[in-house]
Amino acid sequence: MVSNLAGRTILITGASRGIGKTIALRAARDGANIVVAAKTAEPHPKLPGTIYTAAKEIEAAGGKALPCILDVRDEKQVRSVVQQAVDKFGGIDILINNASAISLTPTPQTEMKRYDLMHNINTRGTFLMSKECLPYLQKSSHAHILNISPPLNMSPGWFSNHVAYTMAKYGMSMCVLGMHEEFRQYGIGVNALWPLTAIHTAAIEMLSGSESANYSRKPEIMADAAYLVLTKDPKKTTGNFFIDEDVLKEAGITDLTPYAVNPAFKDQLMRDFFVDENPGGLYEQADSITNRKQSQSEAGKVPFLFKKIGESLNADLVASVGSIYQFVLTGDEAGKWFLDLKNGTGKYGQGEPSHPADCTLTMDSKNFFSMFDGKLKPSAAYMTGKLKIAGNLQKALKLEKLMGKLKAKL
Repeated sequence: MVSNLAGRTILITGASRGIGKTIALRAARDGANIVVAAKTAEPHPKLPGTIYTAAKEIEAAGGKALPCILDVRDEKQVRSVVQQAVDKFGGIDILINNASAISLTPTPQTEMKRYDLMHNINTRGTFLMSKECLPYLQKSSHAHILNISPPLNMSPGWFSNHVAYTMAKYGMSMCVLGMHEEFRQYGIGVNALWPLTAIHTAAIEMLSGSESANYSRKPEIMADAAYLVLTKDPKKTTGNFFIDEDVLKEAGITDLTPYAVNPAFKDQLMRDFFVDENPGGLYEQADSITNRKQSQSEAGKVPFLFKKIGESLNADLVASVGSIYQFVLTGDEAGKWFLDLKNGTGKYGQGEPSHPADCTLTMDSKNFFSMFDGKLKPSAAYMTGKLKIAGNLQKALKLEKLMGKLKAKL
């Protein structure tokens, strides 16, 4: 274990903005040398930051920076950037594979050029960067590879909505699984780090809208967790799939409120992809996934559920929620239902509410029942594409608390 990263050379892919840049700034405070490797040399029309603006921030924070134009899909560019890093700083101590592409599309809507982009950046890029940095990492007295990738969770739910993206992201994690053992002989620590909750970055805001910020944490939580991992002894810390919150808590940091974008929502944060709440978690396991059809005895679960909800309605519940929900259900029990928790003592029914809905939630009827049964949180359903929301996102995600209140009564 080292006390800090002063003088260490860290090559970070995708470091012009977001999590990559935030990790760079944390290391820069120690006086680290940062290779800012990313494609963005010219300002993006919708996203802030370039490799040059990031380099200026790194140097202002106390580090040394080398901005390098890099497309991790280009083998010649990768070799050139690695050589530039070695020529400038004398070697490479740490590689952070952060560059990634995302497309949350089901198989029919995934164009092969998007499939190729994700696999070439996420999986192939991580493999190539690790391969080319290896000779220099072998010479370092404190060598780490850290992939910003998730734990390998084989629950089918994490595949079914966006199998191409999951495969590409898990490819990065499989590099950890294999390389940590392969490189153990060289004393190189190879680990993965992933957020427990959604992380608010400009790229994520472009994908999901500005309202998602309230239910997210700042990228600084990933930066602080990465710092704690990278200051550990690489010979003793390898082959781990770290979760940011767990790393901080192990280090004695228990108050995570400062990391919330909006502290008022610190207890309503959306979980990130690939992290279940418990074994089996949010989705069916492999041994049961083959039998997805509802049995005859389960038919009519949605009307039964609304009837039970109706028995639980009261003025106090209406006062605490203050929202009208329109549910558009698909699948085995397709139809429209509403839940009025804004007027009188509450009301439910089939069809549309008499007052305008604050938000409309569209999902498969099976997922709808799972939400009220406590097996699936609305935030997790939204993040994984199982739930589509139109209207007031903040009121829609109030359903998390509503679920808890109703579940005890159902």
